[in-house]
Amino acid sequence: MPNVVIDFLEGRSLEQKRAMVKKVTEALVETLNCQPEAVQIVIHEVSTDQIANGGTLRCDKKSPDKS
Repeated sequence: MPNVVIDFLEGRSLEQKRAMVKKVTEALVETLNCQPEAVQIVIHEVSTDQIANGGTLRCDKKSPDKS
């Protein structure tokens, strides 16, 4: 049984997540020749205060459109 764990920043809509898991499942079924029911996907949504790059939390970084 293929198990997939996907981590991304929170904020995606339920519709986006539905579309993503459908396409990931389709890709695994096609390439691994397995049944869709065998594919398990776990989504971990991470807030910007739980991830850091270069020693700085994402929540502390200014976005490019901010002064």
